[in-house]
Amino acid sequence: MLQLEINSQYSALAAPEAIAAMLFERLQASGAFPISGGELSIAFVDDATIARVHGDFMGDPSPTDVITFPADASIETAGEIIVSVDHARSRSVEFAEPFSRELCLYLVHGWLHLAGYDDREDSDRQKMRDAEQEALKIIEAVEPKLEFRLLP
Repeated sequence: MLQLEINSQYSALAAPEAIAAMLFERLQASGAFPISGGELSIAFVDDATIARVHGDFMGDPSPTDVITFPADASIETAGEIIVSVDHARSRSVEFAEPFSRELCLYLVHGWLHLAGYDDREDSDRQKMRDAEQEALKIIEAVEPKLEFRLLP
């Protein structure tokens, strides 16, 4: 059984908890990318916060899009996904993609890491990209459509 713990530290993101919960419920229900049970922690943060985490745990103090910490069966966690809303905002403009789809991509990417996908090596990167697109299709095929929104 998967329990979600969603923490939005990004005040300009409108009620992300319900949308994130639906996204992860859809992924889990599809059975396409199973992860272990337990508590899955999701945090929506800014670039400064994710840069601190990136530096503390990965030795790279630059901001990034998403950081995933693996499951720990000894404390019944399914893992932790930290996403930068700032990064999604800037990349969505850069790539001319809707903001919501970019943020969904980051959440999907984190989930796929928990499902055993990796993208550190070139040989694994295309498998991750293909899985991301498949997962986004699963999420986008179900009504209601998920849409993360920024407050004005």
